[in-house]
Amino acid sequence: MPLWKRNLIVCWFGIFVAAIGMSQIAPVLPLYIKHLGVTNAASIAQLSGLAFGITYIISAIFSPIWGHAADKYGRKPMLLRASLGMGIIIGCMGFAPNVYVLIGLRLLQGAITGYGTACTTLIATQTDMEHAGYALGTLSTANIAGALLGPMIGGYIEENLGFQPVFFITGGLLLIAFITTALFVQESFTRQDKKAESMKQIWNSIPEKSLTIILFVTFFMLTLAFYSVEPIVTVYIVQISHQIGHVALLAGLAFSASGLANIIAAPNLGKLSDKIGAQKVMLVALIVAGLIFIPQAFVKNPWQFIGLRFFLGLAMAGLNPSVNTLVKKITPASLTGRVFGFSMSAGYLGVFGGAVMGGQVAAWLGIRYVFFITSALLLINALWVYFKVYKRLNE
Repeated sequence: MPLWKRNLIVCWFGIFVAAIGMSQIAPVLPLYIKHLGVTNAASIAQLSGLAFGITYIISAIFSPIWGHAADKYGRKPMLLRASLGMGIIIGCMGFAPNVYVLIGLRLLQGAITGYGTACTTLIATQTDMEHAGYALGTLSTANIAGALLGPMIGGYIEENLGFQPVFFITGGLLLIAFITTALFVQESFTRQDKKAESMKQIWNSIPEKSLTIILFVTFFMLTLAFYSVEPIVTVYIVQISHQIGHVALLAGLAFSASGLANIIAAPNLGKLSDKIGAQKVMLVALIVAGLIFIPQAFVKNPWQFIGLRFFLGLAMAGLNPSVNTLVKKITPASLTGRVFGFSMSAGYLGVFGGAVMGGQVAAWLGIRYVFFITSALLLINALWVYFKVYKRLNE
């Protein structure tokens, strides 16, 4: 088995578990905060939002830092640091004596993250352009699948085993990821001792600045679109459902449908991008995803909504690997970690921004407008990509 394939398998498992660790707290967070002694409903909502969002904001800040460290010291050390650190920190959340310690641990979780950045950089630098789309497409399924399945897993564990096992089991899986990384990931890395560069010098050394910015914005938009619906799924299911029961199950299926479709489609769309060009797959995926959001506003029952979420997952699966393939293509090898670090920051900001936007739009305008606005943003982004990326790379 080629080295990049073996590393891909290990990295996929690690990113999947790390994504679960980032997202599994979402459904149990308000209940856990109440369990820790907060009884006022408004305070629970406020502290839940802070505890959930702070991880992604801090991750956005630290991703470029860890990307720089990956370029300087190697990608495998960053994988070991992140998996061990997150395993310990998430495990400690089960022992939190109060909500402030919990928030502090969530902040540390965001600061210690970087597993996904290091994995993406490792696979991108080890894989030749002929297989880059397939490899990065396969890798992208891990993060999305983990993030979407995490809330279901966390809710199931809490319901059957209690609050603390949610954190202990996730922490244990991350320690397994640490061990498998230490044993099976191989990297031939030669450290280059260079004088520390300023952010301006690094930016000046990037050859395709405008194209890089467009790819960052596109990655931000696709994560924003994916997570804009997250705060309103359960409420929307209640609104369109003709039965009172099984709301939580149907909401979970709506989340999982996109994740399942992504797992199925991303490697195949990655292969397609290797054949016809990542810019073509990215443009078509943006247009299709933007259009699929519109009928979601008019569904009559939960099963129609779940079906459309599945088709949305198929379309969105073409975006992440296409963006990463193009980033790899236009970025010098010596800057890969730092550039992917900034790309991951854009993704984390998209998760946070999508959740905030979805909640605010639903509160002020109504749930259906979340789908309309998200659709419009994706289609505008597609128009931008057509003129600035597609036409340029196909000249």
